[in-house]
Amino acid sequence: MEEVKINTEIIKLDSFLKWAGIISQGSEAKFFIKNGEVKVNGVVEIQRSKKLLKGDLIEFNGNQYKII
Repeated sequence: MEEVKINTEIIKLDSFLKWAGIISQGSEAKFFIKNGEVKVNGVVEIQRSKKLLKGDLIEFNGNQYKII
């Protein structure tokens, strides 16, 4: 599991994927999220504007990322 530090109290899911370097463009984030390929706290999330908080666990492509 990789820990990713954010500088704000909340971050949107699509922004997090870019911030963490998981994807390179917002259009990629939209594609993967809408196709159900991203999980937040163990649940498939299809809303790219889902607000994430510190402590949330994001899963994508077999990898896990924890927001700190």
